[in-house]
Amino acid sequence: MASKSVLLTYEGIKKLEAELEHLKTTRRNDVAEKLKEARAQGDLSENAEYDAAKEEQAEIEVRIVEVENMLKNATVIDAEEGTVEIVKPGYKVRLYDHTFEEEVDYLIVGSTEADPMNGKISNESPVGMALLNHKVGDIVEVETTDGVDKYEILSITN
Repeated sequence: MASKSVLLTYEGIKKLEAELEHLKTTRRNDVAEKLKEARAQGDLSENAEYDAAKEEQAEIEVRIVEVENMLKNATVIDAEEGTVEIVKPGYKVRLYDHTFEEEVDYLIVGSTEADPMNGKISNESPVGMALLNHKVGDIVEVETTDGVDKYEILSITN
């Protein structure tokens, strides 16, 4: 089964690489020390510290595999230089939100990097998908559980 391509910005790749390094060095060493201390307590069959450390070790190893797979299957979002005609992943979009009557700024990123509280929305989210391939001046309607939200694209930058 082929793995799904993961859209990442250069910033997202750097962040994942740093996380992977931290997991492989610092976190693995911390857990190894916890396991060593727990083993020194004797009987492992009823040793809660040992069980907790083994569980933490398993979680770290799972996350290492996840991050390695994301990096291995990464497709870099490379925003084009020059004129920006349509919304694509990697571009910043300024919108007028008709529902809340305010301007909002979003960076369109892959789902791995999405962080709506910090203005990063996924290209797979309802708003992100609706904005893709539209241009400045377009009014985009997004179906939500609360009805239809309308956004006007004010600018697109890279």
